[in-house]
Amino acid sequence: MQISKLIRLLLIALLIAGVGYGCAPKKAPEVEVAAPAPEPEEAVSEVPVDADPLEPEVEAAPDVEGDLTETEQAVLNSRFGLLFDFELHQTKDVENYFNYFNHKARKTLVRWLKRSEPYLPYVRRVFTQYGLPQDLVLLPFVESGYNVRAYSWAGAGGMWQFMRGTGRLYGLQSDWWIDERRDPYKATDAAARHLRDLYDRFGDWYLALAAYNAGTGKISRALKQAGCNDFFELSEKNRRLSRRVRLKRETKHYVPKFIAISKIFQNLDTLGFEPVSWDKEVEVVPVKLPGGTDLLALARSGGMSWDEFHKYNPAFRRQVSPPHMEAAAYLPVAKADKMMAYLSDPSSRPYAGYTRYRVRSGDSWWRISRRYGVPISVLKKVNNTRSNTLRPGQHVMVPGSGSGRAVASSSSSKTRAIAAKRGNYVVRSGDTLWSISQKFGTTVNTVKRSNGLRSSRLKVGQKLYIPNNSAPATKQAVKQAGKVKTQLVKYKVRRGDNLWTIARKFGVKVSDLRHWNSLNSRGTIYAGQRLKVYVQ
Repeated sequence: MQISKLIRLLLIALLIAGVGYGCAPKKAPEVEVAAPAPEPEEAVSEVPVDADPLEPEVEAAPDVEGDLTETEQAVLNSRFGLLFDFELHQTKDVENYFNYFNHKARKTLVRWLKRSEPYLPYVRRVFTQYGLPQDLVLLPFVESGYNVRAYSWAGAGGMWQFMRGTGRLYGLQSDWWIDERRDPYKATDAAARHLRDLYDRFGDWYLALAAYNAGTGKISRALKQAGCNDFFELSEKNRRLSRRVRLKRETKHYVPKFIAISKIFQNLDTLGFEPVSWDKEVEVVPVKLPGGTDLLALARSGGMSWDEFHKYNPAFRRQVSPPHMEAAAYLPVAKADKMMAYLSDPSSRPYAGYTRYRVRSGDSWWRISRRYGVPISVLKKVNNTRSNTLRPGQHVMVPGSGSGRAVASSSSSKTRAIAAKRGNYVVRSGDTLWSISQKFGTTVNTVKRSNGLRSSRLKVGQKLYIPNNSAPATKQAVKQAGKVKTQLVKYKVRRGDNLWTIARKFGVKVSDLRHWNSLNSRGTIYAGQRLKVYVQ
């Protein structure tokens, strides 16, 4: 009994002690003052503003127009002694593409052939050095129409259409400063090595080509599941493969399209095309530029405008070479001496490619970044500082962009003024440079040059001058515009994407992206999300 009482007393004592401890004054918790959040950087598009979207004919399914003539049928069935034994792999798809590029897309192929002339001799030399079949020099027709400025909706760039990851594996740098996938010389060497590696992996050129399009892993898995080692047999068995492994239509059509274009190319005279000229190669002097070279001053030292220099060097995205690496540049032979002299004494005309900005009260790195479209990290690197502090009166160097407003030339301003007076087309809601160029049968670059445009942005109500836009042409354009089909693309959001960069990539408006995907003004997107994009 006493023991029980003792236990009760002990429990009461413990309870009182606990309550006392709970009511004891505690030390006030230290409030951690968070450092100011870093200001957001201006979104930087992965695609340069002077990029050309892939022409519809590059990705289009063959639209057959009538029957082949006897001559065309004879060419299609001919054996012409190439390293590829095409006739053993005659398929309906080959015939359809052969028909398409001989008839419906004939004008497009003629344009591609002309565009290829400056590069074909070089590509042939490189592929000969690597011991590759000569037919492979025609692959850029299938990839991009031989357009060094082309970008696909998926982000592949250049005439060889390298994705960034694959390009880096073969030494092609791609960042805010430079995109070497657009360097026709470096990218050609990379493509030759890549194709050689694919052939070493599969031992068959048709499979190597399919892997160039779809990736090594995709083709390997498909072959394993199909139990075969032949592209055309794989195509026949494709429907029986699981959905995850099955080849996409684009890959199934890739090899037949290449074969069809090869047959046409080897018989241009017979088929009524103008022969390709092999003496149009542009002679250039390759040089190595140290990091941070002022490219605009280099161009001026040779009496060239920025646009002229950039045609020879489309890889550069800014008017200053990347500060962090040595870069290749190509100088026209006739002007190389003066430009080489400049490079040996760069102090002669420094900073032409930069803007010297005087910091004003209230300025910050973020504000300057937004004003000039240059990432904060780049601004700090160029100005050799890590500090977040700016002082009024301080000068900051801002690298110029070939299409930036800081270095816009007076000639472009004059062109814009003239175009506004001669304007024969008014921009409507939903218009892009791409859709307008397609309406009037011209190119994005032609519209930009004719209107002195330095970027791809358009405003509703803006007047544009469309060359050769006569009344008959206008009527025909309106008629054709009604036939243009809108294609739904389901885009998978990648890490680092935002609505602005995605809109720029597809040439659409951010507001349209929000509308198509039921996103409000505060709606966020996340990596892996599928967005609906309607493109023409």
